[in-house]
Formats: sequence, structure tokens, C-alpha cells
Amino acid sequence: MAVFLHTRVRVSDLDKSIKWYQDLLGFRVLSRSEKSPDGNQIVHLELPGNPHHLELTYSDDYDLNVPEDLMHFAIGVPDLIGFCDELEKKGIEIWPDGWRETFPTGLKMAFIDDPDGYEIELLERAEEDTDGYEKELS
Repeated sequence: MAVFLHTRVRVSDLDKSIKWYQDLLGFRVLSRSEKSPDGNQIVHLELPGNPHHLELTYSDDYDLNVPEDLMHFAIGVPDLIGFCDELEKKGIEIWPDGWRETFPTGLKMAFIDDPDGYEIELLERAEEDTDGYEKELS
């Protein structure tokens, strides 16, 4: 059986992105390579308890331009409003406008952007719920 191992995104400032993902979302550096065979700097980040990793890739000869709505990835949190309140205290914009009022019942979700403009969907789900997103959609 195939296993989904990691997702790669290019970043414009590797150290800034590492700090952002660590400080705001709780990622940890799993590994770092200063020079891949293609000349990239690569960092694998992990969220504790998750087998899938986020690979941040930087190359000083690559002009990064992240188009709006190109892609996103989702992170589940047990208390979306509490989590987003903490992000807002740190200056992070939560969108769309009025996101708190959009889910009186059912799936609670909001979005943030990383330093390069990659969208991150935040979903509320119980910590023991390993597939809460799919259950909410069905």
C-alpha cells in the first residue's frame, strides 16, 4: 500500500518560514539539508503525532510567486475559536471576514496565510477524531 509522506512548498525565506510554522502552528524541525542534489535548502517539519510532513524548500535563484488560491492544506485543532484568538493576538489575520458567525452548527473552519501567501485551512475537530473532516462533509 502507498503511503502519503510529505508535501513540498517553496518559500522565499527559509528561516522566517521555519519560525512562523514553529511559533504559530507548533511544527518541529525534523531534518534540514543545506544543499540538495539540485542545490536547494530543504527542511522537513512535523506536527507531533502526524506521519505526514511539510517540506519547505528554498533556493536563492528561484523567484517565488504564490498565486492566490493555488493550493491549501488543512490543520485540525480542538478549539478553533480559542486557537484563532491566540493567532490574532500575535497579529495573524483570520479570514474570511465574519468567519466566527458562519458556523452556528457543524464544521467550523477559518483560513490564515503563511508568510509567502500559502493558504492554511484551520478546522475544528476533536483530538481523538482522526477523520473528522470527512465525517463533517458526509
